[in-house]
Amino acid sequence: MTSASRYPVRLFADDAAVRRVAADLLDTSLPRAKWTHEAHLAACLCLLDEYPAFDVEQDLPGAIARYNVAVGGVNDDAHGYHATITHFYIHAVRAHLAEESGGSLVARVNRLLSGARGQRDYPLRFYSRDLLFSVAARRAFVPPDLRPLTQV
Repeated sequence: MTSASRYPVRLFADDAAVRRVAADLLDTSLPRAKWTHEAHLAACLCLLDEYPAFDVEQDLPGAIARYNVAVGGVNDDAHGYHATITHFYIHAVRAHLAEESGGSLVARVNRLLSGARGQRDYPLRFYSRDLLFSVAARRAFVPPDLRPLTQV
């Protein structure tokens, strides 16, 4: 069974819903149950596209870590913020935006979520499971061991 069949993609209804996820992440008001895989990618795309003063590579890690703590989570060696996955998906979202610049915000987000780059297991095409889920990869970005990021 693929990850896509285990977890059906939850698409966004409109631009406002995408913008709300990004804004609510930043002010830590997003309900924990709404911080889904899809929300992570939608927030990243929105922040890249509509927040020019927000340096996604620099600022998103701290925003996610703050959000996790604000909703009662932790950022430790087993839970919470994961540096390599975050930076991998930033790279994937940037690649998507380079190819999919047209259309509304929600259309670009939903195309990302519906494509290969939006799949939950997409990083495992580039990383072995052992490396991706290692403490080292959670704490800091590590380069892929299966395929280079240039193929994202």
